[in-house]
Amino acid sequence: MIRLALLRHGHTAWNRAGRIQGRSDIPLDETARADLAAQSLPEGWNDADLWSSPLTRASETAALVAGRAPQTTAALIEMNWGAWEGQHGVDLRADPASGFRDIEHWGWDYRPPGGESPLEVWNRINPWIESLARDTIAVCHIGIMRMILARAHGWDFDGPAPFQVKRNRLFVVEISRDKLTPWPDPIRLERRPS
Repeated sequence: MIRLALLRHGHTAWNRAGRIQGRSDIPLDETARADLAAQSLPEGWNDADLWSSPLTRASETAALVAGRAPQTTAALIEMNWGAWEGQHGVDLRADPASGFRDIEHWGWDYRPPGGESPLEVWNRINPWIESLARDTIAVCHIGIMRMILARAHGWDFDGPAPFQVKRNRLFVVEISRDKLTPWPDPIRLERRPS
């Protein structure tokens, strides 16, 4: 059995403004950098393999929290939001012609215009998951975390999610053969001694 711990990157200016980042390489903001520099991995995770998305906000989060540079893989890059990237979700939600839906109404085949569906994202991530040989931390994006956690929880993007992705927490999934089993509760990052 291998443990895969998922950690969402720190805040960016676009996160705080409610803009859809997708694959835009928006860096962490200064507040996020300071917050992450004051935190570290929980006990028992320091020797795990460390991977991240190649986007700066994820790789920098990994380095700040773990104190070492991560390996990067395109498999962990955020979902492609196509024409909606850079736009405000609240504006898309208010425009009935946009086709925007909240995640509880997606299904695996929902696709933003010119973007990726959850199923396409899963098909991109799954070979990387299957290649893991030991406990691993993946610092990535909410879209990637949602796909992995959806599979682990057996959720089909239909109705409320059985999990809520928060920052500064490891969401652990056990990998056994082709089965993903989620831990019931995330593990908080630890505060570094001052």
